[in-house]
Amino acid sequence: MRKIQVQGVHHITIVGSTRQSALDFWEGLLGMPFIFEQPNLGKPDENHLYFDPGDGRLLTVFTNESRTDAGRPAPRKVGCVEHLAFNVSHATFTQVPARLKERGIEFLERDRGFMNSIYLQDPNGMKVELACYKFETPEGFRAADVLMRAYQIRLERGDHHIADEHLADAIEDLLATRDRATH
Repeated sequence: MRKIQVQGVHHITIVGSTRQSALDFWEGLLGMPFIFEQPNLGKPDENHLYFDPGDGRLLTVFTNESRTDAGRPAPRKVGCVEHLAFNVSHATFTQVPARLKERGIEFLERDRGFMNSIYLQDPNGMKVELACYKFETPEGFRAADVLMRAYQIRLERGDHHIADEHLADAIEDLLATRDRATH
């Protein structure tokens, strides 16, 4: 059987509470430009808000003015989304803790070996991650290329998780393959 080949994320849709709650969080806190809104054509009692998460694709939110913010952690069960992760620059990442503290928003900061992460919750308890890779992707490669090579190096060395040395060595290897291909 042949595969259906996807080419990236088209959009992500979440169930929100009110229009203003969605605007305040996605645009007001996270800076995602509000693109447009229209009725949810599949469920007439809902509105459908569209935001740009920074790469020109879409994050959409179903809203209904009769709902209120859940104000509790979203369920973490089989079949549920654990979290949504969004890329931020290193410069922005360093400013996130202070900006969240200014707004009284609780968060967790974690070192993930190959990236740094800050976790917070939207008004409905969905976990949102702000992530920043610890490396710059070399010209002509994708972040996934660096991570795949770093993973291979990590496995070859029997290490527990990807760390800075694996990333640096992966980038060196990728650049060497590019240099050999151009000579």
